[in-house]
Amino acid sequence: MSVGELYSQYTRVWIPDPDEVWRSAELTKDYKEGDKSLQLRLEDDTIVQYPIDVQGNQLPFLRNPDILVGENDLTALSYLHEPAVLHNLKVRFLESNHIYTYCGIVLVAINPYEQLPIYGQDVIYAYSGQNMGDMDPHIFAVAEEAYKQMARDEKNQSIIVSGESGAGKTVSAKYAMRYFATVGGSASDTNIEEKVLASSPIMEAIGNAKTTRNDNSSRFGKYIQIGFDKRYHIIGANMRTYLLEKSRVVFQADDERNYHIFYQLCAAASLPEFKELALTCAEDFFYASQGGDTSIEGVDDAEDFEKTRQAFTLLGVRESHQISIFKIIASILHLGNVEIQSERDGDSCSISPEDEHLNNFCRLLGVEHSQMEHWLCHRKLVTTSETYVKTMSLQQVVNARNALAKHIYAQLFGWIVEHINKALHTSLKQHSFIGVLDIYGFETFEVNSFEQFCINYANEKLQQQFNSHVFKLEQEEYMKEQIPWTLIDFYDNQPCIDLIEAKLGILDLLDEECKVPKGTDQNWAQKLYDRHSGSQHFQKPRMSNTAFIVVHFADKVEYLSDGFLEKNRDTVYEEQINILKASKFPLVADLFHDDKDSVPASTTSGKSSSSKINIRSSRPPLKAPNKEHKKTVGHQFRTSLHLLMETLNATTPHYVRCVKPNDKKLPFHFDPKRAVQQLRACGVLETIRISAAGYPSRWAYHDFFNRYRVLVKKRELANTDKKAICKSVLESLIKDPDKFQFGRTKIFFRAGQVAYLEKLRADKFRAATIMIQKTVRGWLQRVKYRRLKWATLTLQRYCRGYLARRLAEHLRRTHAAVVFQKQYRMRRALLAYQRLRRAALVIQAFVRGTFVRRIYHQVLREHKATIIQKHVRGWMARRRFQQLRGAAIVIQCAFRRLKAKRELKALKIEARSAEHLKRLNVGMENKVVQLQRKIDDQNKEFKTLSEQLSAVTSTYTMEVEKLKKELGHYQQSQGEDGSLRLQEEVETLRTELERAHSERKILEDAHTRENDELRQRVADLEQENALLKEEKEQLNNQILCQSKDEFAQNSVKENLLMKKELEEERSRYQNLVKEYSRLEQRYDNLRDEMTIIKQTPGHRRNPSNQSSLESDSNYPSISTSEVGDTEDALQQVEEIGLEKAAMDMTVFLKLQKRVRELEQERKKMQTQLEKREQQDSKKVQVDQPKNDIDVDQDADLAYNSLKRQELESENKKLKNELNELRKAMADQATQSDSTHSSPDSYSLLLNQLKLANEELEVRKEEVLILRTQIVSADQRRLAGKSTEPNINARTSWPNSEKHVDQEDAIEAYHGVCQTNRLLEAQLQAQSREHEEEVEHLKAQVEALKEEMDKQQQAFCQTLLLSPEAQVEFGVQQEITRLTNENLDLKELVEKLEKNEKKLKKQLKIYMKKVQDLEAAQALAQSERKRHELNRQVTVQRKEKDFQGMLEYHKEDEALLIRNLVTDLKPQMLAGTVPCLPAYILYMCIRHADYINDDVKVHSLLTSTINGIKKVLKKHNENFEMTSFWLSNTCRLLHCLKQYSGDEGFMTQNTTKQNEHCLKNFDLTEYRQVLSDLSIQIYQQLIKIAEGVLQPMIVSAMLENESIQGLSGVKPTGYRKRTSSMADGDNSYCLEAVIRQMNSFHTVMCDQGLDPEIILQVFKQLFYMINAVTLNNLLLRKDVCSWSTGMQLRYNISQLEEWLRGRNLHQSGAVQTMEPLIQAAQLLQLKKKTPEDAEAICSLCTSLSTQQIVKILNLYTPLNEFEERVTVGFIRTIQAQLQERNDPQQLLLDFKHMFPVLFPFNPSSLTMDSIHIPACLNLEFLNEV
Repeated sequence: MSVGELYSQYTRVWIPDPDEVWRSAELTKDYKEGDKSLQLRLEDDTIVQYPIDVQGNQLPFLRNPDILVGENDLTALSYLHEPAVLHNLKVRFLESNHIYTYCGIVLVAINPYEQLPIYGQDVIYAYSGQNMGDMDPHIFAVAEEAYKQMARDEKNQSIIVSGESGAGKTVSAKYAMRYFATVGGSASDTNIEEKVLASSPIMEAIGNAKTTRNDNSSRFGKYIQIGFDKRYHIIGANMRTYLLEKSRVVFQADDERNYHIFYQLCAAASLPEFKELALTCAEDFFYASQGGDTSIEGVDDAEDFEKTRQAFTLLGVRESHQISIFKIIASILHLGNVEIQSERDGDSCSISPEDEHLNNFCRLLGVEHSQMEHWLCHRKLVTTSETYVKTMSLQQVVNARNALAKHIYAQLFGWIVEHINKALHTSLKQHSFIGVLDIYGFETFEVNSFEQFCINYANEKLQQQFNSHVFKLEQEEYMKEQIPWTLIDFYDNQPCIDLIEAKLGILDLLDEECKVPKGTDQNWAQKLYDRHSGSQHFQKPRMSNTAFIVVHFADKVEYLSDGFLEKNRDTVYEEQINILKASKFPLVADLFHDDKDSVPASTTSGKSSSSKINIRSSRPPLKAPNKEHKKTVGHQFRTSLHLLMETLNATTPHYVRCVKPNDKKLPFHFDPKRAVQQLRACGVLETIRISAAGYPSRWAYHDFFNRYRVLVKKRELANTDKKAICKSVLESLIKDPDKFQFGRTKIFFRAGQVAYLEKLRADKFRAATIMIQKTVRGWLQRVKYRRLKWATLTLQRYCRGYLARRLAEHLRRTHAAVVFQKQYRMRRALLAYQRLRRAALVIQAFVRGTFVRRIYHQVLREHKATIIQKHVRGWMARRRFQQLRGAAIVIQCAFRRLKAKRELKALKIEARSAEHLKRLNVGMENKVVQLQRKIDDQNKEFKTLSEQLSAVTSTYTMEVEKLKKELGHYQQSQGEDGSLRLQEEVETLRTELERAHSERKILEDAHTRENDELRQRVADLEQENALLKEEKEQLNNQILCQSKDEFAQNSVKENLLMKKELEEERSRYQNLVKEYSRLEQRYDNLRDEMTIIKQTPGHRRNPSNQSSLESDSNYPSISTSEVGDTEDALQQVEEIGLEKAAMDMTVFLKLQKRVRELEQERKKMQTQLEKREQQDSKKVQVDQPKNDIDVDQDADLAYNSLKRQELESENKKLKNELNELRKAMADQATQSDSTHSSPDSYSLLLNQLKLANEELEVRKEEVLILRTQIVSADQRRLAGKSTEPNINARTSWPNSEKHVDQEDAIEAYHGVCQTNRLLEAQLQAQSREHEEEVEHLKAQVEALKEEMDKQQQAFCQTLLLSPEAQVEFGVQQEITRLTNENLDLKELVEKLEKNEKKLKKQLKIYMKKVQDLEAAQALAQSERKRHELNRQVTVQRKEKDFQGMLEYHKEDEALLIRNLVTDLKPQMLAGTVPCLPAYILYMCIRHADYINDDVKVHSLLTSTINGIKKVLKKHNENFEMTSFWLSNTCRLLHCLKQYSGDEGFMTQNTTKQNEHCLKNFDLTEYRQVLSDLSIQIYQQLIKIAEGVLQPMIVSAMLENESIQGLSGVKPTGYRKRTSSMADGDNSYCLEAVIRQMNSFHTVMCDQGLDPEIILQVFKQLFYMINAVTLNNLLLRKDVCSWSTGMQLRYNISQLEEWLRGRNLHQSGAVQTMEPLIQAAQLLQLKKKTPEDAEAICSLCTSLSTQQIVKILNLYTPLNEFEERVTVGFIRTIQAQLQERNDPQQLLLDFKHMFPVLFPFNPSSLTMDSIHIPACLNLEFLNEV
């Protein structure tokens, strides 16, 4: 392929540009050899002439086709050069927002300066187990590659992270360690992975600082080795640090900060525990304020300090050591603020003794103030003859102080690193490790010093190792593919390394100069000029004699020699160190101990803090350890670097190159100049160059054939060998055989050949397109002509027909017009005649009517005139009469008035006289006398009546006596007269009783009135409550009206939200069950390990069985015992232990409810106590005791005691009678021969018993009344004489001298009083109940008021919140309310169930006794007839006699569990009833219930559950076994519900099935245990199914060719990372997935699993298919294309068809696939106009905004004719979707599990119809 073919018209090239580095242009005409320039058109349509170097023939770089732009791997580009790499990174970073890109074995990471949601747990799980080339580039992919190679090759790995400051090295290393901590979590409880992650905040605090380029720049290098055991779990870690920048402690440039820990400590200085540090704000300290601003935007130093302290605590650093560390750091700040005063001579200095900061420094470090003050300003000189002390100048003192501060911080840094390593150290044997190297990248500044020289030296070593590794991999790839290997010339930087570290190199000369007593930086620089001036990597600047230039692999760097010697020596005075060694604080003394300084460099070279200190002294060192002080910083760094390289060379390296896109820290802003500079420095372009020198483009034969088969001729396609076809095609298309090579599995191309093939393919398509267009256009024209001809003929035909129809229409219209005219004229004449006739008739009628009305009106007027005359005449006569009568009356009145005046005058004269007054007094005296007489008469009459009354009384008494005597005689003679007296007494008592009843009625009416008043009050309160509720509703409506539309929609969907909350609640519960099973399994494993480790002889038992037995026995131990209340539950909790009881949720709820009840009872008791105290106080105030009250109380007490005794005696009698009646009934039943007489006799005896009981009750009441009267009378008689007068006074009997009669009367009277008192006691009891009810209602009202107040406060608070927060708050309140109601209802149900249990047990006891009696009766009857019916008994054993119960002996229980559970195989029950083991177990349980053996029920159920757990643990990967026991467990659960006796579960039972219900036990708690076990089995079933399906999903859904032919237009594949791929083809097709799901479905149906559970299983599996497929789609650029969308649509339709075919479409599985369906549609939709964006937004409702944008960014065109998705279109999508409140999570949680429901599914089988096959070996079971 010639140059002219490449540089033809329309070819795009890259030309240099001063601003953008490289700029794209297009050739406007073909290039011919010899042309001196190229005519180019820039992207802005500017035409330029690009000159060409004719001698060097340097043509511009060619641009890759657009189809290759945006590749994941830079080595997959056809043209490999700098502009192609830069453009590809720029497109991926700016347009697709992809920060990671592969470059061969290097991962290029560009810092986005923005937090991206691509580092969550879901992303870690998505990359776990994936091959490196299958997913999009990511730091997790590199970490997974290292982890997988460590596990497969059993070789240590290293991840080398490098880059400039601010490029993101620390963050990348942190994410890599997080990945290892998540994937390789520790197997024990040491949480070592958390400690590894916890070391990061500590190291960032003490080793990171703000620089001009980075707010969190690491100022040291570190290498962390994460150790793994044989199972590849993290067991420990170790950290090595390199070259801490100690100069930052004492100096910071502008806009920079010191290390973070100083500012964090100052931010926390106000805490009480840090008062002694005497710190203030950071601006007050010289060492912390030299850079200006001491804060970082967006960083809270106090919060970071708290994280640092937590990390210290997690790593095991004691609180005392933490305080000591903070004291040392604070002392450094105080040391920087020490004021040094220069003396007048200038050669000496002094420090004020009152210097506050020096005092704080000495106090915090525990050193003597005077010594430190002296030796800060003096130094000791030792000669051979004497030792003397010399003063120092101001500058020398400042330098010594700064050196001391740096040394203290460096020693502290090393101590912290050492203790972190101790915390991360493990005693277990390390099998392998992965190292993460976070080291500084190549640095070049305006002023470069010793630190930059060491950093660049380290990068030279790393680059050499990188180049050799890349070269090695290329060689291995060629050898693997059997390609002829030719040596590739790559850059070797060994000469530059020799310049630095070889003998008499830069470092060697530097160390030599440090040994010279008066060595200077200038002398050292001169020696460098003299020694290395001839080296190609060393240059001398023209304008300086103190600087030198080193030509590194990345760039030339000019170093200023000033300060090299001082930094290399790292000098600190020995006297100051000795003072610190004598500190009273152990930690400070340990930091500077001699043993620490004398450690060999080989063991501490990894720590920058272990840099040896050069103590200046004129006396030569005499001790051997002092030789260590001669080792300089450069020597130590070189040694540690060599150790690091040895470690890296012994591992498999993985490279991460971090790139800083701009210096302004702007998010997603790309500066080409800075990017190219870093790409050159980090070795990315070197990798490209090495790849381009060989065969960079590599295609598998299959992919090459699918892509370029359009270039194959038809006759060549007949060959079935694709490899042969590819060879023939390439040999015909590319003439130069050196441009390609055929490997074993791949074709290797030189750079540019793939682009040439793409050009040929595009030309082929273009020619085919033109041919298609020509043919289609001709066909379209012919079709158009035929359409026009046919249209013309049609028009002509229709026109002629239209004209003929129009003529015929005209003729018809003419004839019709004539007919219309005739008819119209006739009609008009007729109408005129009729109009005239009607007019004549109307006129005649009106005229005649007028004449008649005129005559009528005249007659009417005459009649009215006559009437008016009559009335006027009468009115005139009446008026005249009234006038005359009025005049007469006036005259009479005047006369009478005159006469009255005269009489009045006379009376006035008479009244003034004395005679009149006398007459008045005489009348008054008469009246008084009359009244006195009347009183006397009344008194006489009263006395007479009293005498008569006494006479009548005495007469009555005499008559009574006579009647008594006569009655006695009469009773002797005849007994009939006694009834009369009794009748009279009864009448008397009846009247008294009626009177008492009336009084009671009065009281009842009063009580009723009070009740009505209270009800009215309650009604008012309820009405008020209703008003408050209405007000609440109004407030809610106002809130809803004021809120936004989204809030309104959420309130409308409240029901859905509540359902969702219920689902989440159920899911949380099932997750707890899952967590419990996991912890139980972990406990079993740990106990197994402990058993194996101990190997102790003696008894052994299965720990898993034991643990499960213990865990499961919690339920029945509480449920089967007769627990009456919560106190019993509490006692049982104490008995069984808190650890076991903690698992029982029921007990927990009981305890919680009991606590609340006790609190309420305490409040009630408190209120009652207060009421009692008030009543007592009232009684004390009103101290008027009454004898009547005492007597009544005594009578009440006597009555109560007698009544109790009577009740007890009557109860005993009733029991005896009942027993006698039962015995009689049994005797009668045994004696009777007929079966029909026993029920009648039984009912007759019951009726007699009932009548006897009623009569006994009546007699008992009478006896009680009489006894009460007798006792009360005796008490009154004994009470004293003081009571009798009162009684006599009250009764006032006339004949009081007769003692006997009076006592009888008194006794009768007190009998009535006692009756009244009983009634009054009842009324008082009712009133007390009424008062209690009133109090209860008041308490309820108060509670309602409090609740309303709380709700009003909550509403007020809610109104201040946002609408979203209001919704959330409302939902939380509703959930809380429902939870409380649920607990109350549950407690009520438990109480009712307990009462029901007690009643059932009592009933069962009586029933059992009756059954025993009946059984004894039947036994006696059968014994009598045995000799007659012997043969019949043996013959009548029929199947229908089987009662559905199986009996077994206790010792056979283990055999039953083994044969029915442990050793049972599902294949053994093929062809039998599904879920047969569950039915057999229930029949055994039913028999144990029948015989009332709770121990047997408990033992059988517990053994069954433990056996099922054991089987599932053994077969934890067997889908058939798991499904089998899930169906049996669910069926057993259904049986326990169906036959529990609860009416809710018995609605579908037959009469026969109701007979099989449990009689004695309530197994509700066991149903809960079985439900939990079913959840665990279901989760294990899903886990097994997902484990089988998950490896198939990606291959079947995304990669397999479901529709043939679409793969031929796949985009160019990138270079596969085959290092982690397993050999063999692991591809699956969709048919394999469907076959597997068919297998699952068949197994579950055959084993009788409930259809509802099968639906939920496939819903979960389809969700997993959706999540895994969508996650891979979101992380793979190669599958985001139109063809993949088509494949996905087809595959999803196939799955939907399968669901419909299996009748599973109602499971909701299709709805779970909705995100994947929308993603497939998104890949196929048009993506250009705003209308397209609106359609996408309305369609993709199940996808989040991040997912939509991610798919659009990843979308890859099929070929060069399809356009990419523009950035503007993506921005439009983001703008339209910004109102969505989507979660920040990018990927779906494929491990999410929907909560499972087990709906009740009763069986139609009856227990007596089940047959037990012989293969189960259950012969020991007896049918009952």
